[in-house]
Amino acid sequence: MGKEMKPIGEMTVLITGASRGIGAAIAERFASVRMNVIIHYMNSHEAANEVARRCLEHGARVLTVSADLRDKEQILRMKEKLQSHGMEPDILVNNAGVSHYGLLSDVTEAEWDSLMSINLKGMFLCTQAFMDRMISQRFGRIINVSSVWGLSGASCEVLYSTSKGGVNAFTKALAKELAPSGVTVNAVAPGAVDTSMLEHLASDEIRMLEDEIPAGRLAHPDEISSLVYFLALPESGYITGQVISPNGGWVT
Repeated sequence: MGKEMKPIGEMTVLITGASRGIGAAIAERFASVRMNVIIHYMNSHEAANEVARRCLEHGARVLTVSADLRDKEQILRMKEKLQSHGMEPDILVNNAGVSHYGLLSDVTEAEWDSLMSINLKGMFLCTQAFMDRMISQRFGRIINVSSVWGLSGASCEVLYSTSKGGVNAFTKALAKELAPSGVTVNAVAPGAVDTSMLEHLASDEIRMLEDEIPAGRLAHPDEISSLVYFLALPESGYITGQVISPNGGWVT
């Protein structure tokens, strides 16, 4: 921990893919302590602005930024914009991601490349772009949003499971690399969460899913955001290299 540690409310957090679902909940959780919040989105301009509006109601300073995380040049332009606003992140939440449902035999090479570019390459490029400042100030938090499927795998979700398994390995390795610099790296691997990522499931499939979960229900996005917030706290500095899965007892 740095010698001149800023209070949590004076820190800046960047959440990728924050226009909806878990990302939006994370943005609002940090805004509730009046942290400087950067809401990243790709195309969902109106949705991102709505999340920003809710964050502003907490009295937080808020900035929205758009970038295709598959493109390094766009990430570097995003970084320049944040620097010009004096909002370089102390905390990076790599949340942006896409899912894929279907048999592996039906997966095209283009689908593989697209999903891996968003779920893995985007995380890599964002982390690389923003970790230098964390290292120089000897404080930083990198929190990667993974999935329970990255731990256990799922039939008909081989693509998604593979990408999230990569997120977990990235997390564990980078944590060892950055620990001497006071920067922690952890992953949150949620189980089934009540967001649009499950919209491909019919209502009876949702009920069957809930029956499989010992807690008997889906998670609420706020239950995931509270864990992300905890990992970002200065007093969580001894927690690093961990993949924590809030899943209602589904996978243990």
